[in-house]
Amino acid sequence: MNSQAARTIATLLTAAALVCAQPTRRPPPTPYQGPDVREIMGPAPADLGPLLERYSSDLRSLSRFYDVQLSPTTERVMRQFYEAWRAALASIPFDGLPQEGRIDYLLFRNKLDHEIRQLDLNQKRSAEIADLVPFAPAIIELKEARQRVDPLDPSAAASTLEQISKQMEDLSKRINEPAKGAEIKVAKTAAYRAARTVDRLRDTLKGWFEFYNGYDPLFTWWVTEPYQKSAAAMEKYAILIREKLAGIKPGDRDTIVGDAVGRDMLVSELAYEMIPYTPEEIVEIANREFAWCDAEMLRASRELGYGDDWKKALEHVKSDYVPPGQQPAFILGLVEEAIDFVGSHNLVTVPPLAAQTWRMEMMTPERQRINPFFTGGSVLSVSYPVESMTEEQKLMGMRGNNKHFSRATAFHEVIPGHFLQEFMDERYRPYRRTFDTPFSVEGWALHWEMLLWDQGFTKTPEDRIGALFWRMHRCARIIFSLSFHLGKMTAQECVDFLVNRVGFERENAAGEVRRSFESGYYGPLYQVAYMLGALQFRALHKEMVGAGKMSDRDFHDAILKMNAIPVEMVRASLTKQPLNAGFVSNWKFY
Repeated sequence: MNSQAARTIATLLTAAALVCAQPTRRPPPTPYQGPDVREIMGPAPADLGPLLERYSSDLRSLSRFYDVQLSPTTERVMRQFYEAWRAALASIPFDGLPQEGRIDYLLFRNKLDHEIRQLDLNQKRSAEIADLVPFAPAIIELKEARQRVDPLDPSAAASTLEQISKQMEDLSKRINEPAKGAEIKVAKTAAYRAARTVDRLRDTLKGWFEFYNGYDPLFTWWVTEPYQKSAAAMEKYAILIREKLAGIKPGDRDTIVGDAVGRDMLVSELAYEMIPYTPEEIVEIANREFAWCDAEMLRASRELGYGDDWKKALEHVKSDYVPPGQQPAFILGLVEEAIDFVGSHNLVTVPPLAAQTWRMEMMTPERQRINPFFTGGSVLSVSYPVESMTEEQKLMGMRGNNKHFSRATAFHEVIPGHFLQEFMDERYRPYRRTFDTPFSVEGWALHWEMLLWDQGFTKTPEDRIGALFWRMHRCARIIFSLSFHLGKMTAQECVDFLVNRVGFERENAAGEVRRSFESGYYGPLYQVAYMLGALQFRALHKEMVGAGKMSDRDFHDAILKMNAIPVEMVRASLTKQPLNAGFVSNWKFY
């Protein structure tokens, strides 16, 4: 190194040391102040739209900044936020609101109560894995100090990282060579959660390191080696937890473990969704619906000449699939058929722009591991095998997306199902999207499967079997998902249940269970919501249309203009149900 380079490095190091020696702290955060309700809403509000828009904006701001899992600071700030909003809501005179405003009020209070309950339950879930991640507080403090732009002591940071590596080394020894009385005892699903937490903490540590590295010469000099050591140790440690405690071998992409939430969380979620049934009562509802499906499946099987061996009839239906390259055109024809059907039967209004602007794309092979069947919404994503799959996977994919399975759900995904609902949600009471629920979203789409069955849309035995496959599937979803979260079934038993009880292809069954428990996109009641939400809409349809109080078109159009809120509140609007501030869900719809 020449003398000029040495002088430059010395100057940089001296300057960095001077900067680090001068404490410059970001001011402490001001406690969240509740909103000025009157300023936001005006003197005589008809609904809570402006207030909910402010709530959503403030929530996004806080969530962007306080985003560290397991952080006591995040928990404290969010609890203060929800409690401030609950106090603000209580200041609004409930009796002065019109019916839709009262519905907004009750939905908002329900959401705030639920969020506070979730904070309590999440603390319990964090405590279950605390012994496996004792280094989490140190990483969280590094990240939060970085966000505050606190002065950093690189030498102290390096020592912290060394301590983190030492903790993982000690824990790894306990896992590999458990001594009597010092074993780490944890359920497989909790171990899986712990491994995912370690992965997220490693990502958090990486973001912290990259913030300083190269921009602070002293930091780079002190921290690079201990950071690389701790990051590598965390990667190995997460693999060790998965292998030894969760039962997932390295490189195993097939074993499903999932993360069971327990009964307390299920009860909390049911209260939030305004479903006044216990998990056990819901399983019984699913079994009763399953019995209806069984009887109808036998009837269709006999019509096809397979007698009571309905699984042979199902195999016949699965074998009727379109050849490669023709699935998109086939799906297009199914969607257009459904749009014509609901129009000609005067069932719902389909805006021309909605019929014109739904889109289609092909699902990636990787996503098909989680979604073995096509999905919908703003875009219909077609699941179909690709060249890179094995012969067995290709056949399973084609059989699982055969003509009759597809005919029974194309309208579920597009019109009058998900796409139409999303189209209308963007145009009517969009502020209520903060309350959207799968019981309304998935329930609405499955309601149409039930209604079109009643209307004679499924004419042939093959089409009826295709529709019944999905209806049995939705019953099975309730049984296997609740049983898993209650600790009564393992993920592998859920796969077997779908194969043996519903007739799934095994690859598709694994994808369905993986989607339910490992994708990270779905809450613990998501799979329950299809059937229960549909039964709610079905009961409401009988109450309003069956009793001659509304036409089919008026009924469905009115629902679409309320946004995707809990169905009990849809009922309160349609029936003009008297509401009070102490409302508690009590609609026994089944």
